[in-house]
Amino acid sequence: MSTLHEAGTKPRTPNAPRPARTRPDRFARLRRLGGGPLQRTCLVLLVLFVLVALFAPWIAPQDPTFGQLGDTLLGPSPEHWLGTDQGGHDTLSALIVGTRTSLAGPLAVVLFSTVLGIAVGLFAGWRGGRLDTAIGRVLDVLFAFPALLLAILAVALFGKGMTAPVIAMAIAYMPYTARLVRGLAVQEKSRPYIAAYRVQGHSGLYVTVRGLLPNIAPTLLAQSTVNFGYALLDLAALSFLGLGVQPPTPDWGAMINQGQAAVLQGQPLSAIVPAVAVVLVVVAFNVVGEDLGDRLAGRDS
Repeated sequence: MSTLHEAGTKPRTPNAPRPARTRPDRFARLRRLGGGPLQRTCLVLLVLFVLVALFAPWIAPQDPTFGQLGDTLLGPSPEHWLGTDQGGHDTLSALIVGTRTSLAGPLAVVLFSTVLGIAVGLFAGWRGGRLDTAIGRVLDVLFAFPALLLAILAVALFGKGMTAPVIAMAIAYMPYTARLVRGLAVQEKSRPYIAAYRVQGHSGLYVTVRGLLPNIAPTLLAQSTVNFGYALLDLAALSFLGLGVQPPTPDWGAMINQGQAAVLQGQPLSAIVPAVAVVLVVVAFNVVGEDLGDRLAGRDS
């Protein structure tokens, strides 16, 4: 008997077929993240708008604050791709630069309301008892005030601009996040990993920040994307009323307001283009937020 058989191993057959190697799909995870065609399209739109907002001063073909009376209400041309408004400003340049203010305001509202809502919701859900009940009643009162109404009141008290409306709308949007966080905290508080943290002697603040908050963060992200779309719509309505961003700073809501006269004179692009931009961003954020919420709930499309 040969040495190979004495060692207890089998001889290797020279013609044994090797298993076929499958080439890994590097984009499979990205496609799963993007969802279906509608979700991927909306995600691409959002990325495009964000890039436009970041590089607006460099990609705007003209200065949106500089207008010439001789160029009032011009139609599309090689010099003005989307025409001009009643002040002779280039519509495309105003749309591009206005992306910054139109997205920065809702972003500030969502950030402030989310941070405040997380703090209030975690405190109420973790403490429970009468304190939780009292905080719940305060949130119910805040629910009764629409965000746009609070923003108008803030403008009446502190003047026009973006600072006062953003703070007022952040307070108005806070109860949505706080109520969501409070419900999730009550559910997570009874789970075994929370009990394990407590057995180890960690404080309540440590448990909520290091253990509970990371588990509810994905759901908060989905809610924040939906809140962003509504906040953008409310701030655009405020600027349309002349109470938000003031000229000569470009803003989509203000552009729609200023373009009303142009619509009556047969040049509607200066009003239609920013209105379409508002609709696209709001719908895209709602679609992405709803898809993200479905995935977190296990309802993959």
